[in-house]
Amino acid sequence: MIDINLIRKNPEYVKNACLRRGETIPIEQILEIDRAKRAALSKASDLRAHRNKVSHDIGLSKKTSPEIIKQMKQIGQDIKNLDTIIRDTTKKLDDFLLAIPNIPDTQVPDGSDESSNKLIETHGSPQKFKFTPSPHWDLAKNLDIIDFERGTKLSASRFYILKGKGAKLQRALISWMIDIHTSNGYQDLYLPYLVNRQTALGSGQLPKFNDNMYHDTEDDLWLIPTAEVPITNLYRDEILDQKQLPLNFVAHTPCFRREKANAGKDTRGIKRVHQFEKVEMYKFVKPENSEIELMRLLSHAQEICKLLNIPYRTIQMCAGDLGFASSISYDIEIWASGSEEWLEISSCSNCKDFQSIRSNIRFRNKETNKTEFVHTINGSGLSLPRLIIAILENGQTEDGAVLIPEILHPYTQFERID
Repeated sequence: MIDINLIRKNPEYVKNACLRRGETIPIEQILEIDRAKRAALSKASDLRAHRNKVSHDIGLSKKTSPEIIKQMKQIGQDIKNLDTIIRDTTKKLDDFLLAIPNIPDTQVPDGSDESSNKLIETHGSPQKFKFTPSPHWDLAKNLDIIDFERGTKLSASRFYILKGKGAKLQRALISWMIDIHTSNGYQDLYLPYLVNRQTALGSGQLPKFNDNMYHDTEDDLWLIPTAEVPITNLYRDEILDQKQLPLNFVAHTPCFRREKANAGKDTRGIKRVHQFEKVEMYKFVKPENSEIELMRLLSHAQEICKLLNIPYRTIQMCAGDLGFASSISYDIEIWASGSEEWLEISSCSNCKDFQSIRSNIRFRNKETNKTEFVHTINGSGLSLPRLIIAILENGQTEDGAVLIPEILHPYTQFERID
């Protein structure tokens, strides 16, 4: 959430920052509501102080009069009316502030959509086959490791069932990735998959992505779209010791999302589905260290691709293509030979203090003895099932089998799927 103080001090800066993202926000209306709230707060405070003084004077003199009693009743009613104004303006102001996206970092390139994203690097080259490689949906069906029809029968379209070595490959990837990240200093977490409204609000999912989340209305609990949501709120309304930072976490969770791509777009196979698995990395850091910590997290996501020997490229997102909570993001895309496309496998983002303001997560600065909001950084490390797509399509042989990356053999206990 954008700090209201920033809007008060530099409204044009906030307005122009949002315009870079293609968002128009009603700055003047926000400031008008803020002024009305502050005026009501000030007047209510003055009336309460006056009422307290009169009550104190009456207590000392032990005398009162009908006129004073009438005056006190009117002051009480005025305070009640002002409290209603304060409550209403606070709600209106919060509604506006919660809808404003994060401010793009100065390093973020301008642009309205993905066509303006900046290619940073490409690592490895797509494999050249002596035959025409098949897409993963054909490979998986022939190898009997993914059942699309029964997934749809059990749930709906864009659900699937992993079978046999397909299921074991996914479990092996998850265990292996967790082991890699914990060796890099991340603490492993097991998290709830259902979270309350405040948790979804604090991470930036609500109210913006209300329609994309699955919701249990009876208990007002929300199925998580990523482990980022619960991890963000681990320290909600807490003040951390500076010595604790950085805090590095990794978690494997299922992810639930209402995918709303157009019919026929990315609907074949397991590229875009409503339920999938993901390993997520997350950092709570001091503001002055957030840039270097983002690059460190990005390198850990890239390391997974390198160890699996999967070609990948890193792309910096332009302002118009940034996620709602992100100030700066880098996407990692891996090459899938059968479908002949680059697949986004990780988005590594620095949200700066956007999430920590919403969640009220601070640390005490030892130099100033004042509290400051932490910066939060997140990134997939990595996301499934697109990683499975790349392994199947890049590892396929002419006879229809799939060779498993050697580094996974101790986890899969098999070297090929045939």
